[in-house]
Amino acid sequence: MGKQTGRCVIVAAGDLSVTEIKVSQDDLLIAVDGGMEYCERLGLEPDLVLGDFDSVKCGQLARIAEWEAKSPERVIRLKPEKDDTDTLAAIRLALERGYRDFVFYGAVGGRRLEHTVANIQCLLFLRHRGAVGYLVDKAGVCFVMEDEEMRFPPSMEGYLSLFSLKGEALGVDIRGMKYELDNARITNDFPIGISNEFMGKEAVVGVRQGQLLGIVTYPC
Repeated sequence: MGKQTGRCVIVAAGDLSVTEIKVSQDDLLIAVDGGMEYCERLGLEPDLVLGDFDSVKCGQLARIAEWEAKSPERVIRLKPEKDDTDTLAAIRLALERGYRDFVFYGAVGGRRLEHTVANIQCLLFLRHRGAVGYLVDKAGVCFVMEDEEMRFPPSMEGYLSLFSLKGEALGVDIRGMKYELDNARITNDFPIGISNEFMGKEAVVGVRQGQLLGIVTYPC
């Protein structure tokens, strides 16, 4: 299938701090497991509901059963015993349908720290398949970079933190921010890249060899 013009918007079951999720007509909206409750809360109608439904409340289970009876193609039940997380299963499905731009809500926080780490790994999974993903909440956004450069507009505010996802990231450049780097080396055992500041001008961040986790934190 060819590349889709819209995004894949995935609503997971972690903490959801936003009060609105914008979805266009071309987007594919997937509620992953307990993300169904968030969609209902925000008045969103998912195109697909997917998961083993271990974090879904009784009310949503009844709703899912109704959908399954009327439109079984909208409900994808997964076995609890599986290698993929529910979110990764949703990613695979959307990739098969031609989606290459992904936005995740409810994918960080909550009492299950391991799911936040797993979702960060999912960003790298996407990057290795020619796609891009962002974990979004009210506080900011997470993304990954690999052998590439990113630009941020002068209107960007808050902080940017960069962490090496491998042993080291080489050729790291930061320009247009409070703390600049030129051809630097960032390792995964020293958090030198934390809490840089946007300065009201275009910022450019690049890594020539390696993988970086980027976290933008908006000002309070």
